[in-house]
Amino acid sequence: MSINLEAIRMRTLYVRIFITTVFIMIASFILSFLATNIYYHFYLKSENDEKMTHIAKNIVDLFEENNQQDIEPYLSSMADLGYSFYLVDQDGQGESFGEPIRLTSLSKENISSVLSGHVFHGIANYPWQPFVTGFFDNEIDNTIGVPIHTDGNTYALFIRADTDQQFGEMRIFLAILLVIILVISFIGILLSTQYIVKPIKDLTDATRKIAAGNYHIKLNVNRTDEIGRLARDFTKMSNHLEKTEEKRQAFVSSVSHEIQSPLTSIQGFSQVLREEQLTEDEQKHYLSIIEKESRRLSKLSSQLLMLSFLDREDREDERVSFDLFNQLKDVISTTEWQWRQKELALELEGESTRINGNPDLLYQVWMNLITNAIQYTHPNGSISIKLDHTSKLVKIKFSDTGVGISEKDLDHLFERFYKVDKARTRKGESTGLGLSIVKKIIELHHGTIMVESELGEGSTFTVTLPKKESLK
Repeated sequence: MSINLEAIRMRTLYVRIFITTVFIMIASFILSFLATNIYYHFYLKSENDEKMTHIAKNIVDLFEENNQQDIEPYLSSMADLGYSFYLVDQDGQGESFGEPIRLTSLSKENISSVLSGHVFHGIANYPWQPFVTGFFDNEIDNTIGVPIHTDGNTYALFIRADTDQQFGEMRIFLAILLVIILVISFIGILLSTQYIVKPIKDLTDATRKIAAGNYHIKLNVNRTDEIGRLARDFTKMSNHLEKTEEKRQAFVSSVSHEIQSPLTSIQGFSQVLREEQLTEDEQKHYLSIIEKESRRLSKLSSQLLMLSFLDREDREDERVSFDLFNQLKDVISTTEWQWRQKELALELEGESTRINGNPDLLYQVWMNLITNAIQYTHPNGSISIKLDHTSKLVKIKFSDTGVGISEKDLDHLFERFYKVDKARTRKGESTGLGLSIVKKIIELHHGTIMVESELGEGSTFTVTLPKKESLK
């Protein structure tokens, strides 16, 4: 028997939201009842005691002013108005009128005190209970006791409001109202919980599709709350992953193509050297081709490793302060044989300038830019390197009088494996990764690189770097 774990998890979330909401409703009801009870005991109880005392005295005064009637019919008629009475004579014999009062804790001392002419304030002195409002407790201790005189005898009369008679219909109405509210609330909770959980379930299904490699996902969640924002961010993430996957596939395809070409050449010429009778000059020619393709493979692997290193988020960069002008002079000295061989005029303009950065990475930037300038500048041409700086920025310009770059190629110049054909005479040794590495290193230093160029007029690469920017 298969078990759908996702369905179980979603049902669990659904049940959790429902139970949590119901718990909050019940807790709110209990806390509200408790707060109301506290309010009654500490604020309303004394007022209720005072009011019932006033009513009790009026009942007694009305009877004693008209002492021609019997006390039993009088109390019975008063009970019809919504009061409960308990009448005790001097012998301790009692009689109830109206709704019977529970006689669980009436003491003889309280009866004797009332018979002696004192008023018993049972409502004001009724003990506090957390979950039973004293107003509804039908206890003899929760009454007002007053003396009443008839036929020369004194009685103790205990009075309390008959809540069942006075509020019976209202209590039933409120109880029905409360039940209806609870039923409607529970139904509303069920529907609202489903409304909340449904987009989360859609997100879960979409996540499962993305994990399976399907990035063409659109979530129809038209909401402005947190879940709506989450859905929109999820869609953006899906689109980003789709573009990343496309770039990854294009990168793999480009790497495969770049590797396959020199491997094919090496394999073909190696087979020719092994199987055919060649002259010494022919052997040297084919071996030179194999050597050149081997260097190209070695260069490609080194640059791929460099890109992999630069793309790593856990990369640790060594940031130090160094003299940029001296580093540019070192690069010029290192490439001296190349630019002198083509009889190029090379000029360096600037002054000592210290910046914070990774000197090894930046050295590769200058080396790549100057070797490109040398490679694509005609013999007897010129290359100039100009270093300017302010208090916060450093600007380095590499200008040459080379073949230039067409406008259609400028926008793609820093893309990985992009090669400029025709306009820039290549000799088959380029991997199309050099300028990508340059741009990545400069971005890691929070700098920028721009290029201006025209066919036949040369090119100018401008690098701008902050002087004291920390690497991340």
